[in-house]
Amino acid sequence: MNALPPPLLRKPLGRVEYEPTWHAMQAFTRARTGDTPDELWLVEHPPVFTLGLAGKPEHLLRETGIPLVKIDRGGQITYHGPGQAVVYLLIDLARREIKVRELVSLIEQAILDVLRDYGIGAELRDGAPGVYVGGAKIAALGLKIANGCSYHGLSLNCDMDLSPFSAINPCGYPGLESAQLKDFGVVDPLDVVHRKLADALDARFAHHHAARRAAA
Repeated sequence: MNALPPPLLRKPLGRVEYEPTWHAMQAFTRARTGDTPDELWLVEHPPVFTLGLAGKPEHLLRETGIPLVKIDRGGQITYHGPGQAVVYLLIDLARREIKVRELVSLIEQAILDVLRDYGIGAELRDGAPGVYVGGAKIAALGLKIANGCSYHGLSLNCDMDLSPFSAINPCGYPGLESAQLKDFGVVDPLDVVHRKLADALDARFAHHHAARRAAA
Protein backbone atom coordinates (compact mmCIF):
# COMPACT_ATOMS: atom_id res chain seq x y z
CA MET A 1 0.00 0.00 0.00
CA ASN A 2 1.65 3.18 -1.19
CA ALA A 3 -0.86 5.81 -2.26
CA LEU A 4 -2.94 7.39 0.45
CA PRO A 5 -6.57 6.25 0.04
CA PRO A 6 -9.09 8.97 -0.81
CA PRO A 7 -10.29 10.93 2.23
CA LEU A 8 -13.48 10.16 4.09
CA LEU A 9 -16.02 12.63 2.74
CA ARG A 10 -18.44 13.86 5.40
CA LYS A 11 -22.10 14.26 4.46
CA PRO A 12 -24.22 15.85 7.22
CA LEU A 13 -27.74 14.80 6.21
CA GLY A 14 -29.64 15.98 9.27
CA ARG A 15 -32.76 14.14 10.49
CA VAL A 16 -33.82 11.69 7.80
CA GLU A 17 -36.20 8.75 7.63
CA TYR A 18 -34.49 5.41 8.17
CA GLU A 19 -35.73 3.29 5.28
CA PRO A 20 -34.93 5.68 2.39
CA THR A 21 -31.48 6.28 3.90
CA TRP A 22 -30.83 2.53 4.05
CA HIS A 23 -31.88 2.13 0.41
CA ALA A 24 -29.65 5.06 -0.55
CA MET A 25 -26.68 3.30 1.10
CA GLN A 26 -27.43 0.16 -0.90
CA ALA A 27 -27.65 2.14 -4.14
CA PHE A 28 -24.42 4.03 -3.40
CA THR A 29 -22.60 0.75 -2.72
CA ARG A 30 -23.93 -0.91 -5.90
CA ALA A 31 -22.93 2.06 -8.05
CA ARG A 32 -19.51 2.79 -6.63
CA THR A 33 -16.30 2.14 -8.55
CA GLY A 34 -12.66 1.85 -7.54
CA ASP A 35 -12.42 5.65 -7.74
CA THR A 36 -15.46 6.44 -5.60
CA PRO A 37 -14.39 8.29 -2.44
CA ASP A 38 -15.37 6.73 0.88
CA GLU A 39 -18.08 8.62 2.75
CA LEU A 40 -19.34 9.17 6.28
CA TRP A 41 -23.06 9.97 6.44
CA LEU A 42 -23.86 11.90 9.61
CA VAL A 43 -27.54 11.49 10.41
CA GLU A 44 -30.28 11.38 13.01
CA HIS A 45 -33.45 9.31 12.62
CA PRO A 46 -37.07 9.59 13.73
CA PRO A 47 -38.04 6.71 16.07
CA VAL A 48 -37.48 3.28 14.48
CA PHE A 49 -36.53 -0.25 15.51
CA THR A 50 -34.22 -2.12 13.13
CA LEU A 51 -33.82 -5.89 13.04
CA GLY A 52 -30.68 -7.46 11.56
CA LEU A 53 -30.46 -10.39 9.15
CA ALA A 54 -30.30 -13.05 11.88
CA GLY A 55 -32.48 -11.05 14.23
CA LYS A 56 -35.30 -12.72 16.14
CA PRO A 57 -38.63 -10.84 16.14
CA GLU A 58 -39.31 -12.00 19.70
CA HIS A 59 -36.67 -9.54 20.89
CA LEU A 60 -39.36 -6.90 20.34
CA LEU A 61 -41.09 -7.35 23.68
CA ARG A 62 -44.19 -5.22 23.19
CA GLU A 63 -45.96 -3.06 20.67
CA THR A 64 -45.06 0.62 20.94
CA GLY A 65 -46.30 2.11 17.69
CA ILE A 66 -42.69 2.58 16.60
CA PRO A 67 -42.09 0.98 13.18
CA LEU A 68 -39.89 -2.11 12.87
CA VAL A 69 -37.71 -2.37 9.75
CA LYS A 70 -36.02 -5.66 8.84
CA ILE A 71 -32.67 -4.82 7.30
CA ASP A 72 -29.50 -6.39 5.91
CA ARG A 73 -26.88 -5.64 8.56
CA GLY A 74 -25.63 -8.18 11.07
CA GLY A 75 -26.87 -8.23 14.64
CA GLN A 76 -30.20 -8.32 16.39
CA ILE A 77 -32.63 -5.50 17.21
CA THR A 78 -31.79 -1.93 18.13
CA TYR A 79 -33.47 1.45 18.36
CA HIS A 80 -32.74 4.74 16.61
CA GLY A 81 -34.37 8.01 17.53
CA PRO A 82 -33.98 11.77 17.91
CA GLY A 83 -30.97 12.78 19.99
CA GLN A 84 -28.83 9.87 18.80
CA ALA A 85 -25.75 10.46 16.63
CA VAL A 86 -25.63 7.96 13.76
CA VAL A 87 -22.62 7.64 11.46
CA TYR A 88 -22.80 5.41 8.39
CA LEU A 89 -19.47 4.24 7.00
CA LEU A 90 -19.44 3.69 3.24
CA ILE A 91 -15.92 2.32 2.96
CA ASP A 92 -14.03 0.36 0.29
CA LEU A 93 -12.36 -2.16 2.59
CA ALA A 94 -10.40 -3.86 -0.18
CA ARG A 95 -8.82 -0.57 -1.28
CA ARG A 96 -7.86 0.28 2.28
CA GLU A 97 -6.77 -3.31 3.03
CA ILE A 98 -9.02 -3.48 6.07
CA LYS A 99 -10.52 -6.75 7.23
CA VAL A 100 -14.05 -6.75 8.61
CA ARG A 101 -12.90 -7.45 12.17
CA GLU A 102 -10.37 -4.60 11.84
CA LEU A 103 -13.13 -2.25 10.74
CA VAL A 104 -15.24 -3.19 13.77
CA SER A 105 -12.24 -2.53 16.00
CA LEU A 106 -11.50 0.83 14.32
CA ILE A 107 -15.10 1.93 14.91
CA GLU A 108 -15.11 0.80 18.54
CA GLN A 109 -11.79 2.49 19.25
CA ALA A 110 -13.00 5.74 17.65
CA ILE A 111 -16.06 5.73 19.92
CA LEU A 112 -13.84 5.06 22.93
CA ASP A 113 -11.63 7.98 21.87
CA VAL A 114 -14.62 10.35 21.82
CA LEU A 115 -15.88 9.14 25.19
CA ARG A 116 -12.40 9.45 26.67
CA ASP A 117 -12.25 13.05 25.46
CA TYR A 118 -15.48 13.65 27.35
CA GLY A 119 -13.97 12.09 30.49
CA ILE A 120 -16.19 9.01 30.27
CA GLY A 121 -14.59 5.66 31.05
CA ALA A 122 -16.03 3.06 28.68
CA GLU A 123 -15.27 -0.54 27.79
CA LEU A 124 -15.80 -3.24 25.21
CA ARG A 125 -17.29 -6.70 25.72
CA ASP A 126 -16.07 -9.90 24.12
CA GLY A 127 -18.62 -11.21 21.66
CA ALA A 128 -20.90 -8.19 22.07
CA PRO A 129 -20.03 -5.41 19.60
CA GLY A 130 -20.62 -1.92 20.89
CA VAL A 131 -19.41 0.26 23.73
CA TYR A 132 -20.50 0.07 27.37
CA VAL A 133 -20.31 2.32 30.42
CA GLY A 134 -20.82 0.69 33.79
CA GLY A 135 -22.62 -2.25 32.22
CA ALA A 136 -25.00 -0.06 30.17
CA LYS A 137 -24.73 0.21 26.40
CA ILE A 138 -24.05 3.72 25.12
CA ALA A 139 -23.12 2.93 21.50
CA ALA A 140 -24.06 0.22 19.02
CA LEU A 141 -22.66 -0.84 15.68
CA GLY A 142 -23.70 -3.04 12.81
CA LEU A 143 -22.34 -3.47 9.31
CA LYS A 144 -23.08 -4.95 5.92
CA ILE A 145 -20.26 -5.87 3.55
CA ALA A 146 -21.05 -6.12 -0.16
CA ASN A 147 -18.42 -6.48 -2.89
CA GLY A 148 -15.69 -5.58 -0.42
CA CYS A 149 -17.44 -2.37 0.68
CA SER A 150 -19.21 -1.53 3.92
CA TYR A 151 -22.37 0.33 4.79
CA HIS A 152 -24.47 0.83 7.94
CA GLY A 153 -22.28 1.89 10.88
CA LEU A 154 -22.55 3.18 14.45
CA SER A 155 -24.97 4.95 16.76
CA LEU A 156 -24.08 6.86 19.92
CA ASN A 157 -26.80 7.82 22.39
CA CYS A 158 -26.50 11.54 23.19
CA ASP A 159 -29.64 13.22 24.56
CA MET A 160 -32.67 11.10 23.76
CA ASP A 161 -35.71 9.35 25.16
CA LEU A 162 -34.26 5.99 26.19
CA SER A 163 -37.62 4.41 27.07
CA PRO A 164 -38.05 2.60 23.70
CA PHE A 165 -34.99 0.50 24.57
CA SER A 166 -37.08 -1.05 27.37
CA ALA A 167 -39.46 -2.45 24.72
CA ILE A 168 -36.68 -4.60 23.21
CA ASN A 169 -33.84 -6.89 24.20
CA PRO A 170 -31.18 -4.50 22.88
CA CYS A 171 -28.93 -6.36 20.45
CA GLY A 172 -30.53 -9.57 21.73
CA TYR A 173 -29.53 -9.15 25.40
CA PRO A 174 -32.47 -9.29 27.85
CA GLY A 175 -32.39 -6.57 30.47
CA LEU A 176 -29.45 -4.70 28.93
CA GLU A 177 -29.56 -1.13 30.17
CA SER A 178 -28.88 1.86 27.95
CA ALA A 179 -26.84 4.98 28.71
CA GLN A 180 -26.31 8.31 26.95
CA LEU A 181 -23.91 11.23 27.00
CA LYS A 182 -26.44 13.37 28.87
CA ASP A 183 -26.15 11.00 31.86
CA PHE A 184 -22.54 12.16 32.23
CA GLY A 185 -23.17 15.88 31.88
CA VAL A 186 -22.34 16.10 28.17
CA VAL A 187 -24.64 18.63 26.52
CA ASP A 188 -22.90 19.19 23.18
CA PRO A 189 -25.35 19.50 20.27
CA LEU A 190 -25.59 16.59 17.87
CA ASP A 191 -23.55 18.26 15.13
CA VAL A 192 -20.62 18.63 17.53
CA VAL A 193 -20.81 14.96 18.54
CA HIS A 194 -21.00 14.00 14.86
CA ARG A 195 -17.87 16.06 14.17
CA LYS A 196 -16.00 14.46 17.06
CA LEU A 197 -16.94 10.98 15.85
CA ALA A 198 -15.87 11.80 12.29
CA ASP A 199 -12.57 13.27 13.53
CA ALA A 200 -11.91 10.14 15.61
CA LEU A 201 -12.71 7.85 12.67
CA ASP A 202 -10.40 9.88 10.41
CA ALA A 203 -7.60 9.56 12.96
CA ARG A 204 -8.11 5.81 13.38
CA PHE A 205 -8.18 5.19 9.62
CA ALA A 206 -5.03 7.29 9.15
CA HIS A 207 -3.27 5.34 11.90
CA HIS A 208 -4.30 2.05 10.30
CA HIS A 209 -2.95 3.18 6.93
CA ALA A 210 0.35 4.32 8.48
CA ALA A 211 0.73 0.99 10.31
CA ARG A 212 0.06 -0.98 7.13
CA ARG A 213 2.57 1.11 5.18
CA ALA A 214 5.21 0.71 7.91
CA ALA A 215 4.73 -3.07 7.90
CA ALA A 216 4.97 -3.34 4.10
